[in-house]
Amino acid sequence: MHLKYTLKDLGRSCIPFLAFSCLLIFYVGCKEDKKEADKMESPATTEAEAAIQTENEKERQRTEAISSSIAGKAMASTDLDTLVSALKAADLSDMFSQPGNFTIFAPSDNAFAKLKKGTLDELLKPENKEELRNVLQYHVVNGRITADQLAKAIENSKGKYSFKTVSGEELTAMLDKGQIVLQDGKGNKSQVVRGNVVASNGVIHIINDVLLAKR
Repeated sequence: MHLKYTLKDLGRSCIPFLAFSCLLIFYVGCKEDKKEADKMESPATTEAEAAIQTENEKERQRTEAISSSIAGKAMASTDLDTLVSALKAADLSDMFSQPGNFTIFAPSDNAFAKLKKGTLDELLKPENKEELRNVLQYHVVNGRITADQLAKAIENSKGKYSFKTVSGEELTAMLDKGQIVLQDGKGNKSQVVRGNVVASNGVIHIINDVLLAKR
């Protein structure tokens, strides 16, 4: 049997091959274009992702720093809700959430409740912010003083140790049956009921009465 192909027959047989070749060339070309596009976009995408990761890490560190600060410890405590509100009202929250080194004698909620009726409400009013700041700063000492260090200072001072607070007024510490007691400017006494709450920027000693300077 003789096979005869005409030019027309040959053309018809080549069409599928040519079509396949064109599709293959188009596919390879698209892949190469995508690779080039990926190469061009990759650095920008990587930089954007790195920037987001860096910002997320900074935010994590800020959150961690605040939670471990005096302000963070106070907010986490179930006994210091009133103090936290007072710090916010006096614009002192930032002071105790930033890096530093403070000792704060923190009045408990029960301590604030002992104040004369209406006293706390008056102090929390915006127009009395400066007075509230003075009251709160009377409970703060520059530097980190642990309960053991304070007890040692009392012993070395023959039973009474006086020191200045951030407000510039003095407090006097003494021991009563092994417990640390603070005497304020008005002669009132407050006991340390829980000491050595360690924070990243200082230490908290919870007391059972609000301290008032002599004025």
